[in-house]
Amino acid sequence: MTSGPLHRIVIAGGGAGGLELAVRLGRRHGPEHVTLIDASPFHIWKPSLHEVAAGTVDIHREGLSYAMLAHDNGFRFVLGEMTGVDRQARQVSVAALRDTDGSPILPERGIPYDTLVLAIGSLGNFFNTPGAEQYAISLDTTDAAERFRLELLKIMARASIGADEATPGVVNVVIVGGGATGVELAAELHEAGHTISAYGLPGVSPQNLRITLIEGGPRILGPLPERVARAAEALLTERGVQVVADCRVSEVTRHTVAAQDKVFDADLCVWAAGIKAPALMDKLGLELNGMQQVKVDETLRTSDPDIYALGDCAAAPWRETGKTVPARAQAAHQQASYLARILSARIEGSAPPAQPFRFRDFGSLVSIGHAEGVGSLMGNLSGRKLLVEGWIARLMYGATHWSHYATVLGWWGATLRSLSRFLNRRSQPRVKLH
Repeated sequence: MTSGPLHRIVIAGGGAGGLELAVRLGRRHGPEHVTLIDASPFHIWKPSLHEVAAGTVDIHREGLSYAMLAHDNGFRFVLGEMTGVDRQARQVSVAALRDTDGSPILPERGIPYDTLVLAIGSLGNFFNTPGAEQYAISLDTTDAAERFRLELLKIMARASIGADEATPGVVNVVIVGGGATGVELAAELHEAGHTISAYGLPGVSPQNLRITLIEGGPRILGPLPERVARAAEALLTERGVQVVADCRVSEVTRHTVAAQDKVFDADLCVWAAGIKAPALMDKLGLELNGMQQVKVDETLRTSDPDIYALGDCAAAPWRETGKTVPARAQAAHQQASYLARILSARIEGSAPPAQPFRFRDFGSLVSIGHAEGVGSLMGNLSGRKLLVEGWIARLMYGATHWSHYATVLGWWGATLRSLSRFLNRRSQPRVKLH
């Protein structure tokens, strides 16, 4: 633990980057120096939200309690939504915590800081598309993913008895956006439909769960090499997913998605076509880009010298490309490791490391269900990209999931968690059915 003058680090947001930063600092300096704020009582790795939406991951079994993580890793946890920052007083406002019936549990609170780290992630960007925000679901939070799962089960139950007069016995799911989230959700939903049917529960046959994936660009998985995109599209098509590229959505209604001259039936619409930082960023008086991300320098510091930012809500320069660092879990992981050294120096009152943050792109992996995957990895020795497919890509995708939990739980804790998950799947339904 650190001795000497108290320097309070407050981290707003317990996603992949914020939680890893809190764990690294908490283990070294203790709860009197490190506070994590989050609106949810438990943590789910955000790249798993498509599995939550399909029901193949149960948030009540897989979620890690922030209170437990705080106790085990030496930081303080505050439950509540950040609603504002008084930069002059250096204090974060946290909303009152209320019960499901609206009765207050905790009042609105103010959390003082010496250094604030913004790690509040991102939300779906609807690009002002008529009806999209009202009728589409964006898988940016566990609540949204769980809402989609419940809606899907209800729609399948109604379809099984022909309650949907327009298309009896058919469930139409339209996914807008052919990036990693859209592709992974399409594959996961295909497997979930087969599993629900196999259990003999009220629902429709797998053939009548019709999934359409719409991408505005010329192909799905645009940032990845074309060969990877072609392989992913072939796997989706083989599973019965309709992939429609070069097609921009113009309107979403309660039961349809309009895209140029096409109209798709939609009992459920998922929006995965882009991201933006939460609206709260507009209230902080910091410089933002067009996606509401706060602009940071090469040390991840904002225009306010006492505020840093990382992850999806930050626009960090990627010097080698002239662009900003992409919104990926691997970027948040690297930024958390970098900021841990910067903020440790602040706590200890020593000079921070001089080197700027440098993002290293190790490539991308996409899960096409539980058996296969595709991806592109950077070959650091040869300077070339390595393309991987099939079960090898799927295994490597799972390893990235494990490495995050190894950071916050330790190697042994993450291994036991993976083993427990494997054993539970042998005694529980493959899909959450309630």
